[in-house]
Amino acid sequence: MTDDAAPLPSLDELLPSARVVALPLVTRFRGIDVREAMLFEGPEGWTEFSPFAEYDDEEASAWLAGAIDYGWNAPPPALRDRIAVNATVPAVDPDSVRAVLARFPGCRTAKVKVAGGDETLAADVARVRAVREALGPEGRIRIDANGGWNVDEAEHAIHALAPFDLEYVEQPCATIDQLAEISLRTKYMGIPIAADESVRRSGDPLAVAEFAAADILVIKAQPLGGIRRALRIIAAAGLPVVVSSALDTSVGLAMGAQLAASVPDLEYDCGLGTASLLAADVTRDPLVPVGGSIEVRRVHPDPERLDRYAADAERTDWWIERLARVHAVLEDAAATTAAPVD
Repeated sequence: MTDDAAPLPSLDELLPSARVVALPLVTRFRGIDVREAMLFEGPEGWTEFSPFAEYDDEEASAWLAGAIDYGWNAPPPALRDRIAVNATVPAVDPDSVRAVLARFPGCRTAKVKVAGGDETLAADVARVRAVREALGPEGRIRIDANGGWNVDEAEHAIHALAPFDLEYVEQPCATIDQLAEISLRTKYMGIPIAADESVRRSGDPLAVAEFAAADILVIKAQPLGGIRRALRIIAAAGLPVVVSSALDTSVGLAMGAQLAASVPDLEYDCGLGTASLLAADVTRDPLVPVGGSIEVRRVHPDPERLDRYAADAERTDWWIERLARVHAVLEDAAATTAAPVD
């Protein structure tokens, strides 16, 4: 892929269309009940900038680069027009599992959150058991620990959850060294290890592949700096990938769907059905699963919904100030790259 990206737009080009929304969730997820995001419109269409609030400006700069890439650069050719997606089951009690899965019609794969801060392994086992009972023997179950276990805890938990026929275990431990160790300890079980945070929050996203720390990469367009950069990482890593979301609005999910549509070999259902976790969205035609898949298309926010779910003045100011700081990080990086070498 040629690197013919449009130049970095100025802050003055981003601000006129910028809108900040606060969308309620159906179920508490990642410790939040409301998902905030900033949307703005580029020459190619609407795009999304939505790093989580706790991320610093340096990490958030990749998210802004990804948003700009999607809004200012023509997308690569799509190889498919629909993307099969998984259901996502938050840390709910077992009795709530069927209601969660019902929000993902046609999905035969479920990603189950485990290793939550207040959750016990017994609660995780009960939740995964409920998912297996709901999906039946042909359904696929993957679990996501978000790096919440140390190596010994991960080994114990994988043993406890293995009877439910796991497709893979996502980010069982926090660091690449720990992933490599747990991969060795559990290899005889035949359950693949997937890396998420170790790819997108590492200074070297290819380190996971280089150290054989995982069998699968979970790829997210926005935090990796955009579709074009994510495709380069996928090509260089040489591992199977799952394209996933970061609890985006349908605008951000459209970016992920475009990335998934451009991946040459897509073996796994993708984590792009998460609009079903939102109690409200920015469009009247959200990218929710139909028959287990979502469309590959641009999403145009509805003005009435942008108004209805607009963040309050204090939060809007917070996002605008954040945008200015993060944009300055990108400007500094661009200037450093362009500087002549003595």
